[in-house]
Amino acid sequence: MEGILTMSQKEVDRLQIIKQIENQELRVEEGAELMKISQRQTYRVLKKIREEGSKGIIHKLRGRSSNRGYPKELKSKVIGLYRAHYDDYGPTLFSEQLIENHKISVDHETIRRWLREKAITTSMRKKRPHRRKRERRSCFGELLQFDGSHHQWFEGRGPECCLLNAVDDSTGRVYLKFALSENSQDVLWTLWEYVERYGIPRSIYTDRFNVYKGENNLTDFGRAMMELDVETIYAKSAQGKGRVERVNRTLQDRLIKALRQKGISNIAEANKFLQKQFIEDYNRRFTVNTDSPDIHRKTDGYDLKNIFCYKTSRKVRNDYTINFMSGYIQLLRGKAPLPLPNQIVTVCRWLNGQLHIYFNKQEIKFSQVADKPGKGEYIVRPAPKDHPWRRWNERLKLDKQRNYLMARKG
Repeated sequence: MEGILTMSQKEVDRLQIIKQIENQELRVEEGAELMKISQRQTYRVLKKIREEGSKGIIHKLRGRSSNRGYPKELKSKVIGLYRAHYDDYGPTLFSEQLIENHKISVDHETIRRWLREKAITTSMRKKRPHRRKRERRSCFGELLQFDGSHHQWFEGRGPECCLLNAVDDSTGRVYLKFALSENSQDVLWTLWEYVERYGIPRSIYTDRFNVYKGENNLTDFGRAMMELDVETIYAKSAQGKGRVERVNRTLQDRLIKALRQKGISNIAEANKFLQKQFIEDYNRRFTVNTDSPDIHRKTDGYDLKNIFCYKTSRKVRNDYTINFMSGYIQLLRGKAPLPLPNQIVTVCRWLNGQLHIYFNKQEIKFSQVADKPGKGEYIVRPAPKDHPWRRWNERLKLDKQRNYLMARKG
């Protein structure tokens, strides 16, 4: 009697095939093909069953720990480290921290299984309705997804702020910058830095926040993209820009914990950390399609400081002043000719606060005045001798004299 044997369904099926081979109902070649093993292995199995009976089909490691398993002491140590220092980490991020900080290499799925065996809950992905995944663009720089993520990035050690996130659609490469809010100035700064580092993308994908899309007018963001000849695409839903939203979720886990480990609690230090370490590490770990061709356009011929700025138009008054930001600016003579009254000048306020005024792409000198200039301060420009209105007055005068003489003769 062989007693009670516990077999898997696979072993039961193999045992039946082996018995058919022994009864000469099947050939060895046919049995090996059915069991999906080699003929040599089939002969080995036949020999074991003849020597040991039906239990010869059961794997010898059944009920024993794997030869490739981790020691129990290591398992206890890993569980202890998790409970002591990493209780809000996911298994993947925890496995990376074990390598970096403790020189322990354990697969993240093994860690997930150990934690569940100890009834330690880990972050579980929420079930979401199925949507067809949009294919990535084929080239680096073909589409840039841009978004701002408001969050407690410093976990109460500092004020709530916004992370501006630019993600390339093809490769997943990111460029990040912290700001107080998702405002025009910081958005333009971030895109300027991205363009200087990688080049000008072919198109950009954002939401419909008023920084990016105005109701009836063109925002400074939209105007800058137009001057760079970048196609601007506005998402109609959060799911439309799902790639950058998923990166935001990842950063709200990984970046927050990295800032906690470094003890960073303000925007200035956080931006230094992003530039010196985090962006490079993140891109090295998560960038895909590294062989994608780079089709960013070069910045040659573009005056970036006059593109990534605040730009508006003003009409010149009769006293050669313009009204700007509840004040007055007096236009001055210089190398560039002054515009005539009622003509339009372009006022550029750079991101560093400097003010520049242009007419026909030539910069005009100016001075800021506190109050509206008085009459004595008007600039009088006498008309030249050959001005058309002078000739017209002389012609009228001659016609008047001619008419008078003809009336006397008549």
